[in-house]
Amino acid sequence: QVQLVESGGGLVQAGGSLRLSCTASGRTFSSYTMGWFRQPPGKERDFVAAITWSGGSIYYADSVKGRFTMSRDNAKNTVYLQMNSLKPEDTAVYYCAAGLSLGGWSTRTRTGYDYWGQGTQVTVSS
Repeated sequence: QVQLVESGGGLVQAGGSLRLSCTASGRTFSSYTMGWFRQPPGKERDFVAAITWSGGSIYYADSVKGRFTMSRDNAKNTVYLQMNSLKPEDTAVYYCAAGLSLGGWSTRTRTGYDYWGQGTQVTVSS
C-alpha cells in the first residue's frame, strides 16, 4: 500500500513559478513510476509528466514541455514538479500517482496507476 500526499499548490500570477511536492509512505516507493496529472474545472484528468523508478526516463505532455520539470528523490520518498512560466490554462487540481512497471506511453494513461493523492489546487491568474 502506498499513500501519496501532494503539497505546494497555490495562487500565482501568469509567468510565475510553483514547485509541487508529492511524498509517499511505504518502503517500496523507489520501485514505482510516479506521475503527475491535472484536472481543470469541468474537464477530464490529463497527463502532465511521469518519471520512472530510477529517474532514468522522464516524460512530459506537449503542453508543459520546456516549462515543467519533474524529478524524484528516492531517499526522501518524494517527487517534485517544478512549474515555470505558468499560464492561466495551467489552472487545475494537480494529482500525483504511483504505478508499477510503467514506461513510455503507458505512463500517460490514468488506468496504469494504482495509487493517487488527494490533489493540490494550482490557480494561475492573468
